[in-house]
Amino acid sequence: MPTTKPRHMITETDQISQAISQAAKMWPELAGQRTLLLRKLLEVGIQTVEQGLENDTAQRLATIEKLAGSMDGVWPANWREELAEDWPR
Repeated sequence: MPTTKPRHMITETDQISQAISQAAKMWPELAGQRTLLLRKLLEVGIQTVEQGLENDTAQRLATIEKLAGSMDGVWPANWREELAEDWPR
């Protein structure tokens, strides 16, 4: 089928072959159509990765929110002036 999109060719390794066979059990309507099963596995994998990234981002933002303002008073109010005193004029 003509397309302008990139195409990829992969070798069906033992691990990929096993994953396709397992996918056929999950989606029996696609059994015998290994290409469609592989595509389905990729779609599920994409969703899993995207969800993982969203969860990681949410967790980082929650940690930042939790720590925000927790270091008040670590630096003295005049820290810039004190630092500037160490430099020659």
